[in-house]
Amino acid sequence: MTVTAVYKDANSLTLTITAEFDAPPERVWQLWANPRQLERWWGPPTYPATFTDFVFKQGGRVNYHMTGPTGDQPRGWWEILELDPPRSIVFLDGFADDNGDPNPDLPATTDRVTFEEISEGKTQMTFVTIFSDAESMATVLAMGAEEGLREAVGQIDAILDEDKVAAR
Repeated sequence: MTVTAVYKDANSLTLTITAEFDAPPERVWQLWANPRQLERWWGPPTYPATFTDFVFKQGGRVNYHMTGPTGDQPRGWWEILELDPPRSIVFLDGFADDNGDPNPDLPATTDRVTFEEISEGKTQMTFVTIFSDAESMATVLAMGAEEGLREAVGQIDAILDEDKVAAR
């Protein structure tokens, strides 16, 4: 599994997940920048994502839904705050209602994702979720965000392995 560390810090109101991949940062970046690639891993395996709007640029908006095993479709949105390809992404991340509009009853977070080459052809991805307050952190974690993100990121290796097979 690619996840190397998970750290919850109630003092700084953060959840940090670190993962390592056998691919250069430019390739790992593409797993975020291409919605069809992102659909292959965003969300846990039992809740695959479908991206319906994808404006992946600073100020852009991303809308998606995940489809659960019983057909339920929880929705989410991102507002892209910063992009520095292939080094970092910063976005607001929130829950949406059935129309795709932000759901004010559930907390939004700020997510910062960085990509660092740790040796030739290997990348460390660090995903930091920043909560606005302790209650928001408790709510999102109680919904299974840590486990869901760990499972989602854990699917990336299989996609990168396909690159190796195709290169043969």
